[in-house]
Amino acid sequence: MRGIGRRTFLAAALGAPAVARAQDAAWPARPVTVVTGYAAGGLSDVVARAVAERMAADLGQPVVVENRTGAAASIAAAHVVRARPDGYTLLLGTSTLAINPTLQPSLPPQDPLRELAPVAQTYDTPFVLLVNAELPARDLAGFLAYARARPGEVMVAHSGTGSVNHLLTEMVQRAAGLRFGQVPYRGAPPALLDLKAGRVQATFATLSDAQPQLEDGRLRLLAVSSRERIAAIPAVPTVQETLPGVHAAFWQAMFAPAGTPAPVIARLAASLRAATGAPEFRALWGPRGVVIASGGPEELRRMLASEIESWGRLIREAGIRAD
Repeated sequence: MRGIGRRTFLAAALGAPAVARAQDAAWPARPVTVVTGYAAGGLSDVVARAVAERMAADLGQPVVVENRTGAAASIAAAHVVRARPDGYTLLLGTSTLAINPTLQPSLPPQDPLRELAPVAQTYDTPFVLLVNAELPARDLAGFLAYARARPGEVMVAHSGTGSVNHLLTEMVQRAAGLRFGQVPYRGAPPALLDLKAGRVQATFATLSDAQPQLEDGRLRLLAVSSRERIAAIPAVPTVQETLPGVHAAFWQAMFAPAGTPAPVIARLAASLRAATGAPEFRALWGPRGVVIASGGPEELRRMLASEIESWGRLIREAGIRAD
């Protein structure tokens, strides 16, 4: 009996990889849930739902978007970190994954490169520098000169401590050797309303938020924060054409729980790339300043590691503390 038990155990152990491969090959056999840390209706949520719809058609199973908001998007991330690593619970994470480990190290995941498995990036969207049209500045250099002559008086709105447009504002003032006054807001709409009213003088906003506000001529668009000029506004110069090395974007990317099988990660990455690479998808989002990303798990891993390092360095050097 002992021998039979040993043989049975060995057979089961040797057969386990084959069973795992068969399970991976059958994936997905049921609906997939994609978790986002942002509320319904915002850019991240809207893109997530467009991506989910296309991935569902490709995978042959429903792909359901679930909004778990709060705690700088860490509630959503923590839910996915704790999920079974089988490919059925995924995260559409954002730049907060690179910022929180330094700014708010108590929030999960403390080590996203270890606790999450990168799948692929969805998009990034740079910010545009908007100023009230009553300011005399007609370009970024002029705006910086205006602010330099008025230390702390030019009020720049942003979306709160540790938001990408806050950190971008810090980068600009450090690179330009000047000091802004800074005013945090709960999102772009109230900041843009106050910018139009002249209660603040400038803000960095995504193009999708800015476009409806540019029609009445009360705001002026001076620069875009991408590495290179973007197709949606090709005549608008980048920030780094005036301040070399200053660039930033808000990004979204898909992650799975650490330990998710490699074949499942590969299938997810291929499906995501097919969804976002479709010409009609790019044609829909490109004019809104959404830059569709390319690459797979390794490219995303390198990008996240680079952002954790660069944002962490800025936060430490500037002495930024969470509210």
